[in-house]
Amino acid sequence: MSVTPVLAPRRRRRASDATNWPITALAVFVAAVFMLPALWLFSGSLRPTSEIFGSLYPLSWGVIVPKTVSVDNYTALFAGTFGRAFLVSLTVCLLTVAIGLVVCVTAAYALAVLEFPGRGAAFAFVVISFMVPFEAIAIPLSQLFNSWGLTNTLMGLVLPGIGNGLAIFNLRQFFRSVPASYREAAKVDGASEPRVLFGMYVPLSGPAIVNSALLIFLGQWSSYLWPLITVSDPKLQVAPIALAKTFTEHFADYGQNFAGAVALSVVPAVLMLVLQRTFGALGISSGEK
Repeated sequence: MSVTPVLAPRRRRRASDATNWPITALAVFVAAVFMLPALWLFSGSLRPTSEIFGSLYPLSWGVIVPKTVSVDNYTALFAGTFGRAFLVSLTVCLLTVAIGLVVCVTAAYALAVLEFPGRGAAFAFVVISFMVPFEAIAIPLSQLFNSWGLTNTLMGLVLPGIGNGLAIFNLRQFFRSVPASYREAAKVDGASEPRVLFGMYVPLSGPAIVNSALLIFLGQWSSYLWPLITVSDPKLQVAPIALAKTFTEHFADYGQNFAGAVALSVVPAVLMLVLQRTFGALGISSGEK
């Protein structure tokens, strides 16, 4: 009688394992198929340009595993204009995140907490703003920046990214989950609205702020059209533009191009890996009773 309760769970686990292994094998296969282009890209960045496409035939492990590993592509790439452009991109992104978080946090607080006429219309405008493709407004916006004298300036690259509608929406939804009694208690103690925001809401909203910072950063990091039409000064060239210029009409250095693509992919990948723990932490417990 005592053996049955022990064996039954084991039999159920074995049956479950036997049922799940085909699904697991299929998932591993699909993941490997999706990883192959990225592995080939990384492998190509460690090869001379002449060997990148020569290794494709006949198909073998040599497609993914290079015979000789060299960082010459990275050295040559960062020694040229790409190195400066990479630093410019980092500077633009960090400035945009720093300024954009202040703008987005205050806008989200106003839309979530404060009562004022037209709040619903303002929120609808924010929602519509991240549904409209940037390409639709890029030309008139560039003409406006040109009239303001902001072309070929660092702030000309930064300003279009600070009012990120999706980040405002993300923060606004989180602020609405903060119990209203917290703000009421702070107002009773004589706290001003800025103090309530930066002294209470911001400390409670760490995960939402990190997620919004990532949205702003990724939007600027991958920006191509706006830097292309608003900057002609080589000193303010951003990394995606510099990478595109490794291709010319008569010459293409695929080794350096692959190395640049890997470098541009590593930065957001590392950020996502480091900050992934915050993605599922977008809830707070209510302290109300």
